[in-house]
Amino acid sequence: MAEIDKEDVVAVLKRILESELAGVVRYTHYSFLVFGFGRIPIRSWLREQADESLLQHAQQVGEWITTLGAYPSLAIGPLLDSHTFDISSILRESLQAENLALTLYRELLALVEDRSVALEEFAPPDDPYRRDARGRSRQMLRRPGEVMTFD
Repeated sequence: MAEIDKEDVVAVLKRILESELAGVVRYTHYSFLVFGFGRIPIRSWLREQADESLLQHAQQVGEWITTLGAYPSLAIGPLLDSHTFDISSILRESLQAENLALTLYRELLALVEDRSVALEEFAPPDDPYRRDARGRSRQMLRRPGEVMTFD
C-alpha cells in the first residue's frame, strides 16, 4: 500500500471539519425559522441533522486530524443563507450544502484510496448519513404525488 500524502489529506480533512461545523450552525439556525403546522417534526429533523454533523462527523474528523499530527481548524465553512424562511428554501440550501460536503468526502476518498483502509472506511462514496440527509431533503422538496427529484 502506498503512503498517503499527509499534507493533502489533512487539508481536505480540515475543509470537511469546517463544512461539518457549518452544518451544525446552519441546521440549528434553520430549526429556529420553521413555523406552521409542520414545525415540530421539521424542527426536530433539522436538529437531528445538526447533532449528526457534530457527533458523527465533525468530532470524528477532528480526531483524524489530530491522529495525523495536525491541528484542527477553528474556522467554520460557508454558511448559505438566502434569508428566505420558507421550508422549501431551507431544504434547497440544505441539499446544496450536503452536495458540497459530499464532494469533499469524495476528494478525501480519492486521496486515500488503496493507501489507508481506515480513512477509506471513514469516507465511503455512499455514506449512509449523506445518502439519508440528501434523500430526505429531496423527498421533502417534492409535492405529494410528484415523482421528480431535486439535485
